[in-house]
Amino acid sequence: MKLSKAQYDEIARFLAQIPPTRQSLRKLKDRFPSQSQSTLLSIFSQEYQKQIKRTHAKHHSPEATDAYYQRYLNGVSKNAASPVLLELANEVDFAPSLMARIVLERFLQEQDGLTRLAGSLWTGSCLGAAAPFAESDSSEEVLSELSKSCMLPSSPFLLLALAANPEKSLRFEESAIGHEHEVLLQEMLLKKKISFLTEDQLRAKGYDKTPDFILEVPVAVEGHTIHWIESKASFGDECSHQAYLHDQFWSYWNRFGPGLVIYWYGFIEELDCHRNRGILLKDCFPTDIVTL
Repeated sequence: MKLSKAQYDEIARFLAQIPPTRQSLRKLKDRFPSQSQSTLLSIFSQEYQKQIKRTHAKHHSPEATDAYYQRYLNGVSKNAASPVLLELANEVDFAPSLMARIVLERFLQEQDGLTRLAGSLWTGSCLGAAAPFAESDSSEEVLSELSKSCMLPSSPFLLLALAANPEKSLRFEESAIGHEHEVLLQEMLLKKKISFLTEDQLRAKGYDKTPDFILEVPVAVEGHTIHWIESKASFGDECSHQAYLHDQFWSYWNRFGPGLVIYWYGFIEELDCHRNRGILLKDCFPTDIVTL
């Protein structure tokens, strides 16, 4: 779904006034009922990630993490059944899952050797050694509270992985969704009997920066010649699109010629301003493809 810059700015302003919770996501959908829910969810996620980057230092200072951990322990000691993490996260305008990560990391730091164990678990080389941790009463209590309060996976292995490598865990779901859309795009190209080379095939030939698909025979879309297609399972806002232009799209254009970018969850329509230079934006697979 394409949005005007004014429509996107209105959504972004609304998001800036509410905390990053599931309740807020419902409010967003109620506030903008005419917009695609998948588009709103993508914008919600991207605006939230921007906020996390802006406030990372504030919430991860030694003073802040110590304070959060102590407040968590105090809250649980007073009422173990209360949603301590959710209340604390909402109070300081921070995501419950990331607050859980801070608490879990601090917990692991106080356990002899468990930080090293968490790192081993992430690489998958030491799953068997986690049994003592999973059976520990105090550890189990923390993991249970984290899972119940923040809707995190209940498996201690997954929770330890979250603490061991936050960046990878944050990007895992995004990467999986991206792969799903690449598979979807590949199926659509095959259905149209358009021959192509995949990113993996191109890298095997020695290319470093490559789009998702190079078309072996160019096609025309809306009167524009297309040599390559890039799939983006996200909403194309100004910040992300400018970064992609700089880091990817212009490089593809320089090496392979004009191409097409599909933002599956929509984009700001004013950003589709480089058609004459060779970069076309769409929010779906084009239906008017003509093989040249």
